Amino acid sequence: MSETNRGRLADHTTLRLGGPTDSLVEATDRDRIVAAVTGADAVGEPVLLVAGGSNLVVSDEGFRGVTVLLRSRGVTVTDDADHVEVTVAAGENWDALVARSCAEGWSGLEFLSGIPGSAGATPIQNVGAYGQEISSVFRHTDVLDRHSGEIRRFTGPECHFGYRDSVFKHARDRYVVLEVTYRLAKSPLSQPIRYPETAAALDVAVGETVPLAVARQTVLTLRRGKGMVLDPSDPDTYSAGSFFINPVVDTARFDAVAAAATTTPPHWRVDGGVKLSAAWLIGQAGFRRGYGHDGVAISGKHLLALTNRGEGSSKALLSLAREIRDRVEERFGVRLRPEPTMVGIDW
Repeated sequence: MSETNRGRLADHTTLRLGGPTDSLVEATDRDRIVAAVTGADAVGEPVLLVAGGSNLVVSDEGFRGVTVLLRSRGVTVTDDADHVEVTVAAGENWDALVARSCAEGWSGLEFLSGIPGSAGATPIQNVGAYGQEISSVFRHTDVLDRHSGEIRRFTGPECHFGYRDSVFKHARDRYVVLEVTYRLAKSPLSQPIRYPETAAALDVAVGETVPLAVARQTVLTLRRGKGMVLDPSDPDTYSAGSFFINPVVDTARFDAVAAAATTTPPHWRVDGGVKLSAAWLIGQAGFRRGYGHDGVAISGKHLLALTNRGEGSSKALLSLAREIRDRVEERFGVRLRPEPTMVGIDW
């Protein structure tokens, strides 16, 4: 475990935004993560956990406290006749794990290809894309409970997974994910395709399966076309991914949105109501790709991503985000919520 003072958080986020922190601690294994966090807690120092930095918006003022960089590594595999259980350290690169699962013939993560960040973040957000969610393959996670100082194991039901949601998302100051175990099917084929865009790109019907490598490459191509695969040469990837969560509304609000737009919006029936496309709402509110100011802009490839064009600030990014939020709410009565974690920022 190494420590440096006054690190710049912009160097550790995919947005390349964020002010200084009082100290940076690099924790390279599970025990060092626990020691760094409990040590800071013992003296009353605030703690910020950073792994891939792909889901963080940090204020220009930065973070007053200890920033712990999660750099733990390790993948352990156990198997039975039909499945493997893969236990992954929190700091492991997520897409590297997905690539390995496809190469090894482990089915269940293939449509989550290309998502930046670490394995430890996946149960917090119940990470999902193209019809696949972590909750469908999640076995359990070991976490540090900062209230008791103990290591606890959470199974799926105890995580209370929802759409981009879990018990950990609402208790970020309490739980530190240390490792995650996934249960994956032994199969050369993908899970059934649930997302129409993916099915169309593959030229198959929803519900069909395809070879894992084909599923992965198709998703990578789709994400790359939206600027959602990290590429240092492409400023559209200096983002936190999808900035807004697709909102879930009741039937009355859905009907009101359709009436205001004079067309039926793209939608999905889900538990709790109707899920709308945040990107569609943003477009219908009059925003276009590339729109921006003060060094930040909507991605040139996708309306859901807000990007730092190289000379932006967190203040400018939040100004743009609030402009989008307010205009969508004025037009449709739907208030968009941000997907990234906000540090030192009031939404």
